[in-house]
Amino acid sequence: NPYAGLVSHLRASWLSGKTRPMEYRLAQLEALGHFLDEKKQEILEATDLDMGKPSFEAFFSEILLCKNELNVTLNNLYHWMKDENVDKNLVMQLDSAFIRKEPYGVVLIIAPWNYPIHLFLVPLIGAIAAGNCVIIKPSEISKNTERLVAETLSCYLDNDCFAVVTGSVPETTRLLENKFDYIFFTGTPPVGRIVMTAAAKHLTPVTLELGGKNPCYVSDTCDVTNVARRVAWGRFFNAGQTCIAPDYVLCTVEMQEKLMPALREAITEFFGPNPQESPDFGRIVGDKQFRRIRELLGSGRVAIGGQTDEAERYIAPTVLADVLPSDPAMQEEIFGPLLPIVVVANMDEAIDFINARPRPLAVYAFSSDTKVVNEVLERTSSGGFCGNDTLMHVTLTSLPFGGIGNSGLGKYHGKFTFDTFSHHRGCLHRNMGLEALNGPRYPPYTQQKLGLLTTTFEVKRRGTCTLL
Repeated sequence: NPYAGLVSHLRASWLSGKTRPMEYRLAQLEALGHFLDEKKQEILEATDLDMGKPSFEAFFSEILLCKNELNVTLNNLYHWMKDENVDKNLVMQLDSAFIRKEPYGVVLIIAPWNYPIHLFLVPLIGAIAAGNCVIIKPSEISKNTERLVAETLSCYLDNDCFAVVTGSVPETTRLLENKFDYIFFTGTPPVGRIVMTAAAKHLTPVTLELGGKNPCYVSDTCDVTNVARRVAWGRFFNAGQTCIAPDYVLCTVEMQEKLMPALREAITEFFGPNPQESPDFGRIVGDKQFRRIRELLGSGRVAIGGQTDEAERYIAPTVLADVLPSDPAMQEEIFGPLLPIVVVANMDEAIDFINARPRPLAVYAFSSDTKVVNEVLERTSSGGFCGNDTLMHVTLTSLPFGGIGNSGLGKYHGKFTFDTFSHHRGCLHRNMGLEALNGPRYPPYTQQKLGLLTTTFEVKRRGTCTLL
């Protein structure tokens, strides 16, 4: 296996204990900060070359949010690493019982192309903070960003403990044959199954951050202008190539008629009369992805947009009206600048529609009535939820980010990333003396000993009374 030597080298570094001291972890995290600061312009240029990503969007998603994650980790690492004391029973009051947060060992992070810096760097921050050695596999599809990461990251991090592996499917397949102690994958559900199958051969735990068709319910009672602007921003940010973008709108036919002019106005406000000329609207990452999305334009009727330019891999911000559940756009995650609108009779039908499909990465609900938003929250299941906005829940490091069911398993962001890459080891350190306290548990057994054992070990339910 071409990567066996690399994995062995990193494992030897981890076994040496090099990554465990807090000072070492802090130094490597600070180095990531230098990478973001010093390579800022190169990151903006690479993401522009790969997918025409506007510099504003690239700075916000690839640099600012990563710096937030980094600073939250640097600010809190001392507290996160501390042993966590736990409750004890009567017998163990003089002993020490605690949870120790230990690194897993050598971990693999496989990143996608749509946010090619953010989606490898945020998990890497947590993996380093937890004391692991890491192999990073950036996506080959965003080739300019892949080259930047491969050529420059090694200048900032300890090469004995951190490495970048490049390549496409064959290389990733061979890489996955090696035994890792944890695998963190971001991508599609079909590839997630392949990763999980490979991990199962070594009983390796995984976090899978997958996608899905994120529904967006718009009730009849809302500020239509605000809804249109927030939905259009979330759908067309990064040219729609966002795993948590609203994938389709559910609303009544009356609301569809109100939304259409408001969405048209929002798109014009954001990108001008010809979005192809706007510096603020990106491009599709590759020809294969462009052709796949273009084929979905036959769903429903094109109410707004619909223009394409294969040479530029440009697809206009597009709204599809009267889309049927059987249409092609509703059979797969769109991952592009198309917004289908599916007409439902009411909120109950919208909730039934959502619940009849695989659980998504996010559910969105818009209403001026808080009860409506809360009811959608209560009666649906998804990785995350955002009421009266789109995407913004992902900007809070205090919220866990992750999927459920078909949209993934595991969570990260902020302390959740540190916890994901840490083995929480239950520890008990007992006093060597006081042997008389242990007498009741030793043979020969008697009813008297069982009574003593019950008294000292039993956990009683609060708020109940015992009749003597």
